[in-house]
Amino acid sequence: MRRFFRHVHPVISGEVYAHKACRKLVLSGIFIRIPIEPREAWMPVNYGYEVQIDNHPEKSDEDDYHVTGTLYSLTKPLAKPGKPGPEWNTMDITLNGPRTIVVLNGVKVTDYIEGQPVPEKKFKFEPERGRRPDEGYIGLQNHSDNDVVFFKTVEWKALKK
Repeated sequence: MRRFFRHVHPVISGEVYAHKACRKLVLSGIFIRIPIEPREAWMPVNYGYEVQIDNHPEKSDEDDYHVTGTLYSLTKPLAKPGKPGPEWNTMDITLNGPRTIVVLNGVKVTDYIEGQPVPEKKFKFEPERGRRPDEGYIGLQNHSDNDVVFFKTVEWKALKK
């Protein structure tokens, strides 16, 4: 089941905390900056961003643009502090206007500002390129029936001005 939540502030300023643990190769993600309530499965992928969750990146046969904490296929990690399953990971996502910061287990992995260069698409399943809104929906991804992900805590709060 997919759940999406709307940010109603004029500018997104919030944090999402997600904790995940799995015993096998698992893919998932946290969707952010989705401009309208999704009406089909690919809307969050192509119109928002997916903050990647991959508990065994060394087994997924993908490059640095697909590591936990990156904006899926758009940003390379500044660091790779992810813990393999079944250990819990803590992810903080800060959305502040056009800026997206992802901190994984206390280490900054992504610091992206809208408009910075991103690579061309390599695969048809990667998201469309282009600007995303400063506000929108967030959602938790269920990648497939074979991927089991546990979110221990998910919270959202406004940033202090």
